[in-house]
Amino acid sequence: MIPDLILRRKIQPVTLDVQRDKITVGSEKAFLVSVVLTERPPNEDPLEEIRGLATSAGAIIVGGISQKRHGIAPATYLGKGKLEELKQQVLMTGADVVIFDNELSPAQIRNLEKATKVKVLDRSELILDIFATRARTVESKLQVELAQLVYALPRLKRMWTHLSRIAAGIGMRGPGETQLEEDRRIVGYRIRDLKNKLREVQARKEREVQSRKGEHTVSLVGYTNAGKSTLMNVLTDAGVGVEDKLFSTLDTRTRQWRLKEWGKVLLSDTVGFIRDLPHHLVASFKATLEEAVQAKLLIHVVDASSPNVEDHIIAVKKVLSDLGCADKPTLLVLNKIDKIVDESILHVLQARHPNAICISAAANKGVDQLRDAVISALSSEFVTLKVEASSGNGKLFAYLASNAEIIRQEFVDDKAIFVCSVPRHLLHKIEGPDVTITKMNEAGV
Repeated sequence: MIPDLILRRKIQPVTLDVQRDKITVGSEKAFLVSVVLTERPPNEDPLEEIRGLATSAGAIIVGGISQKRHGIAPATYLGKGKLEELKQQVLMTGADVVIFDNELSPAQIRNLEKATKVKVLDRSELILDIFATRARTVESKLQVELAQLVYALPRLKRMWTHLSRIAAGIGMRGPGETQLEEDRRIVGYRIRDLKNKLREVQARKEREVQSRKGEHTVSLVGYTNAGKSTLMNVLTDAGVGVEDKLFSTLDTRTRQWRLKEWGKVLLSDTVGFIRDLPHHLVASFKATLEEAVQAKLLIHVVDASSPNVEDHIIAVKKVLSDLGCADKPTLLVLNKIDKIVDESILHVLQARHPNAICISAAANKGVDQLRDAVISALSSEFVTLKVEASSGNGKLFAYLASNAEIIRQEFVDDKAIFVCSVPRHLLHKIEGPDVTITKMNEAGV
């Protein structure tokens, strides 16, 4: 259970209007701020992504400002002039919360809240709020709570205003313990318990994924709202819920994908990535991302219609690198091509990424090309062999029937001869003292 002190920071309904005996609940009004410290394309909207995040959290956007700076102001992140403008805008718009598209320190948030007289959230806290709202399974709820507590621990001081001494009396005289210290201790205990529980979850998840070693496993990865769940539905008829919102999928789903004239693939849909994803969130969701870590092939789905497509590709590659998946075989898929108005944009993307596959999952375009590319990529992980063994080696025959694609077979005297396509990582499983293995070409010659 997430402590009340964390819940009070969430985006939540605050307004009750009574009209004609009906009660309507209004969401918090949010004012957005983005401080741009790096060069961005001239036509890029610096508030676009934080606007999508805030909307996903249920806030009503009432305005926003951005500022380009070479460095941050240590006390308030914003410069003095922009801070004055922010104070005026908060008063004019009646905002209930100010949301920064930046990572703020506890002191900066405290100073900004003092200046604006409203709640201030940074990018990480907003993402955590969305994750808390979308978590459905026990596993994802544990992961979100751990990430929230890790984030909140160094910020407890600003969450509490009562720092009076407690627990006076016999045996407790002297300095005693402050409420803040007690809260830190309680949160520390809870973090330890959650880590222990998640270690058990991760061990179970690893065993589950390891049990699929002999299967063809493919994982969909990509920036949030790139269309992974839509593609999952098109390929597997999974019936996964699809929303045009950031982080609509938090829990990994695995379904069978039957590739015509080739075989079965286990396809997994994973949580979407985002730039500057909090490290503690990646750590908490390690068990959920185990599918991507162990997959034989990754399908990196990109929203080709986004003006920030290149930034999204870089952000996903960074998270994959953090997970140790940087060198894993990957197919880049440019999705939502039907939403691209100017075809020259698609031509530029294809020139930059010549091996990318262009599709529209929603319109079911380019899916056959993607299927062929997946078959080709997975086939490169196979080797064609002639396996000769004693005709009484039933264990070997059963293993080949379950884990290899048998091209032809024959029995000569007391020998059994199989020409088959075998996953490279399973070669050691068929070796034995009475087994002769000869490598062949793809045609079985």
